Amino acid sequence: MKKVIVIGSPGAGKSTFCRSLQSITGLPLFYLDMIFHRPDKTTCPAEEFDEKLSQILEQDQWIIDGNYARTLAARLAQCDTVFWLDYPEDVCLQGVESRFGKPRCDMPWIEDEWDEEFLEFVKSFRSEYRPELQKLLGEYPEKKVIIFESREMAENFLERERALSGEKEV
Repeated sequence: MKKVIVIGSPGAGKSTFCRSLQSITGLPLFYLDMIFHRPDKTTCPAEEFDEKLSQILEQDQWIIDGNYARTLAARLAQCDTVFWLDYPEDVCLQGVESRFGKPRCDMPWIEDEWDEEFLEFVKSFRSEYRPELQKLLGEYPEKKVIIFESREMAENFLERERALSGEKEV
């Protein structure tokens, strides 16, 4: 595991999972939201995003947190491992709501309320985006794909990895 991507619905806990995985593996961690979003809630142009992503992909090791469908195929082509946090809608909605008012290292601003467009994206993720993910992952059968269907499954995996690495949970 040297080049890892972590995907899943907003609110699934991708960033939290990534931080734990980074702690265990020591791999550098990159948040696509921090590249795309700016503190004033504007976004960077596609060319700038693509250039920054290319610089990451050229590195020997990384964990990349985020979906960003437009660039997923490029990341899949370069990665060796995919973690998919494939959780039910209610779990993801709770995850989003639980971060309201809290600063995050993976987002350049503090979310404090629901944005209607974002809420609709989370609600439609499983029905609309999930089939696209399944299809795209099917195009890379050589990749190691680990799918978690619950937070408990992901935490059990991390606990096993901690035990194997000798790392203590913090």
